[in-house]
Amino acid sequence: MNQPIHAQFSAPARDSSIGGLLLESGKITPENAERVLRMQKELGIRFGEAALKLGLVTEADIQQVLARQFDYPYLQPGEGKYAPELVAAFQPFSPQVEKLRAVRSQLMLRWFARGRKALVVAGVNPGDGASLLAANLAIVFSQLGENTLLVDANLRKPRQHEIFQLSKRQGLSDVLAGRVELDVLTRVPSFLSLSVLGAGTQPPNPQELLSRTSFAALNGQLEQQHDVVLYDAPAHTVGSDALAVAARAGGVLLVARKNHTQLADIHAMSEQLTQGGAQVVGSVLVEF
Repeated sequence: MNQPIHAQFSAPARDSSIGGLLLESGKITPENAERVLRMQKELGIRFGEAALKLGLVTEADIQQVLARQFDYPYLQPGEGKYAPELVAAFQPFSPQVEKLRAVRSQLMLRWFARGRKALVVAGVNPGDGASLLAANLAIVFSQLGENTLLVDANLRKPRQHEIFQLSKRQGLSDVLAGRVELDVLTRVPSFLSLSVLGAGTQPPNPQELLSRTSFAALNGQLEQQHDVVLYDAPAHTVGSDALAVAARAGGVLLVARKNHTQLADIHAMSEQLTQGGAQVVGSVLVEF
């Protein structure tokens, strides 16, 4: 009997040139690309320069496709469905995001370079901005090429499903309760190195769920599958949830709000975390 023939086809190589990326993103049409090519040839200039001269694209368009050439994804304002407070996604070259990258560098040196993979981001009080900081840090880590997972461990008042517009209703609470598997992770399309695990169904017993030994096993599994695992935890003054999450992750980044958080509360939180076996890696003072 003749063996079946299995045809193999190779997909065409992706065009990563400026022109190819502008076409792929819909910034220019094939007809306009021809106009650009003609001017490029006549004037002996780059494709992007010619497209700018013809008024077909903006400087922001060129910067965005340049970033894609260097595997540094970001979005333009109004693009995508994510919350505008994701400054790392929408304003990657702003002073604010430069500070985020500085925090990332310190965390890489002081925590993740030592073989650690999980870190809790937690505020002292509700409204300290910990959720937004965790979300933006997750983006800048993914822009570094790190396979990053953001876990919403705030089972009381979760935020990440709103920030990233997650469609999946199930999440961490459902995984810890044994109701679902880890296929509830959501890959963020605009940032291929970033996934988000939402908080899931709001449980009546959040602290008990987070204190289960199954959480330690889950964290170990997540660490095996990712380079960086960031937990968005509830504020310290809300309850002991942050302590439970920190006990599993091992390290905590404290978030305080300028002219809002009391120094005594920061010291109290730091002391309790240390007593619980977690390491306070650092602190961030946010202003808004």
